[in-house]
Amino acid sequence: MALSKIQLLLLGCVIIGVAIAGYFMMRPTDSLQGQADADNLEQVAMGQKIYAENCASCHGVKLEGQKNWRRQLPGGGLPAPPHDQSGHTWHHPDKLLFNYTKQGGQALAPKGFKSNMPGYGETLSDGQIWAVLAFIKSKWPDKIRRRQARLSEQSQRK
Repeated sequence: MALSKIQLLLLGCVIIGVAIAGYFMMRPTDSLQGQADADNLEQVAMGQKIYAENCASCHGVKLEGQKNWRRQLPGGGLPAPPHDQSGHTWHHPDKLLFNYTKQGGQALAPKGFKSNMPGYGETLSDGQIWAVLAFIKSKWPDKIRRRQARLSEQSQRK
């Protein structure tokens, strides 16, 4: 039985529609784009892997940072700070942490301050950066997580 032109056109539209839907369902997504959710186990697991590959060499496997991280280095700048509760990462809102990671420290540093933190915008996707931040935040005690969440909320209102 031969198909009419209208039937062929409809069949073609259905095939194209299924292909488009399949593409959007199967493509990798940047989990929680624009958000670091320390309670999202998938995002945290992805962030842990990315942190180990890109961040741990400076900031420590256990987020402990480098020794004497508050003491200026001979060439300027500071050693990599810890990202655990002993550091100051949690003193900053999510958006600042994201921008600092994406653009690098020097892009956001005050005049006269040297930052040794490289930017990862060319290496990691936005979703991967948010995942790393989710992993870091997942290691903080609840009290610190709540305090940092309030900082992030307040900074969004400005």
